[in-house]
Amino acid sequence: MLRIQNDPNLNVYLDYAVDVFINIRTQLVNDDTTEDQAMQLLQNIWEANNNAVKILWQQQEEKKKNKHKFIPILEEGIPDDPVITPCSYAPRKLNKGEYVELWYFTNDGLDEANTKKTIDDDAMILSTLADSSMAWVSSASTWSRRVVVNDENLPFKEFCQACPCFLVVIEEVDWPEDRVCMIAHFWLNIQVHKYWSL
Repeated sequence: MLRIQNDPNLNVYLDYAVDVFINIRTQLVNDDTTEDQAMQLLQNIWEANNNAVKILWQQQEEKKKNKHKFIPILEEGIPDDPVITPCSYAPRKLNKGEYVELWYFTNDGLDEANTKKTIDDDAMILSTLADSSMAWVSSASTWSRRVVVNDENLPFKEFCQACPCFLVVIEEVDWPEDRVCMIAHFWLNIQVHKYWSL
């Protein structure tokens, strides 16, 4: 928008009778228009233009005085997507294409990750494996094993919580778009299936 630098209320009418305007006056003079009428026409045009600029000046001053009222509205809107931060163990496994329980993406799993986020996930701890042998493993791979719910035991409500979070994370770790869409459609079909409540 054109910014007006000077107050148009202080502009002085131009005298179109002076010699400097003789060329423009003569262009308007014809059988129906005298030189005096040409000068009046030029005066009317100048005045109409100056009145229009006065209106723009007033609006500009109004915006300057009440600048908070005229702050531009962002087109993007307010971000309202929740931040999904599972424990670092889950995205790392997904990045490798390995299996991760959906529980990590439920509200409980995300809450658990938030309460444990001060623990260094890369720290190595001595752990007993399924075959009773001992091994050094990352703390992230074991910190929540006591509370993790296997997918087959996950309540349907928590399954529905986990699905969108899981999809966001696999997109963040650059899974191919066709895989993301396939999983999304599969889970959507489960959620809307007529037997879902069974």
